[in-house]
Amino acid sequence: MRIGLLGFGVVGRGVYELTAPRDDMTVAKVVCLEDVTLPDAQVTKDFKDVLNDPTIDTVVEAMGGLHPAYEFVKAAIEAGKHIVTSNKALVATFYDELIPLAQEKGVCFRCTAAVGGGIGWLSELERARRMQTIEKVGGIMNGTCNYILDSMTRLGLGYADALKQAQQLGYAEANPTTDVEGIDTWHKVILSSNVAFGIRLDTATVPVAGISRIQATDVENFTAHGLVCKLISTGKCKDGKISAYVQPTLVKQGEPESAVPANYNLITFVGSASDRMSFYGQGAGRYPTAYNVVQDCADVLLGKGFYSPCGEKVAAENTDTLCYYVRGGMDAWLQENTAETWGDAVITKPVSVEAMHRWLKDQPEAFIAALAE
Repeated sequence: MRIGLLGFGVVGRGVYELTAPRDDMTVAKVVCLEDVTLPDAQVTKDFKDVLNDPTIDTVVEAMGGLHPAYEFVKAAIEAGKHIVTSNKALVATFYDELIPLAQEKGVCFRCTAAVGGGIGWLSELERARRMQTIEKVGGIMNGTCNYILDSMTRLGLGYADALKQAQQLGYAEANPTTDVEGIDTWHKVILSSNVAFGIRLDTATVPVAGISRIQATDVENFTAHGLVCKLISTGKCKDGKISAYVQPTLVKQGEPESAVPANYNLITFVGSASDRMSFYGQGAGRYPTAYNVVQDCADVLLGKGFYSPCGEKVAAENTDTLCYYVRGGMDAWLQENTAETWGDAVITKPVSVEAMHRWLKDQPEAFIAALAE
C-alpha cells in the first residue's frame, strides 16, 4: 500500500511514525502547508500531486474540518483511491454522499478513529452487527467534556477553571465550542447510529445540548443526591423507530459511566444476543488515534469496505420520556411540568426528549440534565 497522507498534525505525524517500520504500507507523499522535510516521503502543498499519482492507492485524511477535506476526499474516491479518515465531522456531514460514492466506485472507506479515537468502536460495531441486532448505542464520547465534568465533580472546580485546566493540558481547544456544546459528540452518535442500524440519519432531527451552562451549584446539587453529570449520547432502534440525541445526563454514583475519569471515553452497545457491551479507553491523542487509522489501512489491505450497508434516510423520533433537572428559564410550560424543587432548580415530570429540547431552544440561560433511565 502506498499512502497519500493529508495533514501532518497530531494524528498525521502519528500515522507516519506508526507506518514507518512496516513492510506492507508506506507513506509516499504528504500534503502539508508547513515546510516539513521527511527522509522517505515527498512533502507537497498541492493535493493534485497525490490525486494524479497512479502509484498511490490509499488516501489517509488527517486534516480535520469540512473544507477542503470534503473536496479532497471526494476527488480521491472518484479517482479510485481507498479512503481512511479520522474526521467524524466530515463523515457525519457528508455520509449520504461519500459512502454511496465509495461503494459505487468499488473503493474501501474506513473511519474507525472518527469515534472513540483509540478504542476501535466502529470496527467492534461492524463485528457485532454481523451476529445480532443492535438495539442501542451511546455513552461518553467526548474526552474534553468528560475532563471538565470530572474536574468539577472530583476537584470542586468551577466550569471556567475546569475548562482552563483542560486547555492547558491539551484536552480542549482554544475555542472549545465544538466540544462543550456537544457538536463533536453529536457527529459521533450520528455516525454510530448509521453503522449500528444500517441507516442514514436525518441530522436535522437529532437534538443536542452541551455543558457550557453548567455551574458549580449544579454539581453540588447532583452530589447531594448521589448523582454524577456526564455528557451522554444515545441512539436507539426500537420497534422500527429510531431515536438519537445528545444531552447532559445524571447517572447514579457507582454506575460505570459515573467513574470514567479525566479525558477517557466509555462507549456502549446493547445487542439482541450480547446484551450490554462497553468499550473504555482514550478518545483522543496522537498514538491512540493514529493506531486505529493504521488498523484501518491494514483492513483496506484485506479488502474491507464500509462497516454496514448505507440504508434508507430516517428521521429520529425522540418520543422517549425522561425527567429532567432544569435550572433557569422558568415559564408556564416548565411550571406545568415541574415535579419537585432542588434549590434554584427543578425536576420535571416525565417529558419527551423532543419537547425538552424544543423548550431549551428558546431558553438561552437554562441548563438541563436528564435523569438516566
